[in-house]
Amino acid sequence: METKKYSSYAAIERDLEILKIEKEISYQKLVLSFQKTKEEITPENIVSGFLEPFKIDIPNSVKTILKTVLPYIISYVINRKRGD
Repeated sequence: METKKYSSYAAIERDLEILKIEKEISYQKLVLSFQKTKEEITPENIVSGFLEPFKIDIPNSVKTILKTVLPYIISYVINRKRGD
């Protein structure tokens, strides 16, 4: 990478401002990506993903019951206090 030569402090300040804005854009993209991932990781989606390979083998009534009950069970297991 070739070193850039500046002829004034104004040019340096302009490039620093551009880099600062690019850094902020990258940070906001990361935050948005994290929020989307956080929204997609729900007990319902985990159960749906787990049951997907067994689509043919499990009857619809059992699948509906599991999709309804398992998220509550998962939430209970995740949120319970240790030692209870």
